[in-house]
Amino acid sequence: MTPTRRESTETLPSESSRNPAEPQSRTVWEALSPTVLEAIARCDAERLEVERSRVAPHLREGTTVPVYSVVGRFASWERLIRRLESDWDDDDFYPVSAYSNDLDSRDALDQVMRALPEEAGAGPLGQLLARLDARFRAATLPDPERSLRPWVRPTSELPEGELGEWWGRKPVRIPWAD
Repeated sequence: MTPTRRESTETLPSESSRNPAEPQSRTVWEALSPTVLEAIARCDAERLEVERSRVAPHLREGTTVPVYSVVGRFASWERLIRRLESDWDDDDFYPVSAYSNDLDSRDALDQVMRALPEEAGAGPLGQLLARLDARFRAATLPDPERSLRPWVRPTSELPEGELGEWWGRKPVRIPWAD
């Protein structure tokens, strides 16, 4: 039997019972309107179908929650920022491919936010994304030369000028260069 991940509609733990390693962004879900939560559920259902289409038939039935859910993408973005803010814990293995994946995940958050009702961008979810982006900018340096581009490339085919600002920044300390 294939193990399944926790359903994204489960009640989230309270702040007092939260594991300190768990992303704080999850608390925002408690403040979202039913309309926004329904739109997120639709985004996750669409993503689940994409992910299920990419696995062998015998694995499809056990895949009930998307790996790249909306809440998971926010958590991924926050985890990257926490790593940047802590100047990369020496025990934390973080390859350059993971950095590219996290930046791609941030691109996906832009797509998700455009697909959600307008109130999502103006409400707690949009405010959360703005706070996370500000923390990212504070924990990184501008990289106008795109010095990481030989190793860190977006999966989208957008021209360089149309990429999100995160693609034009680099960590203060680059862990995979040590």
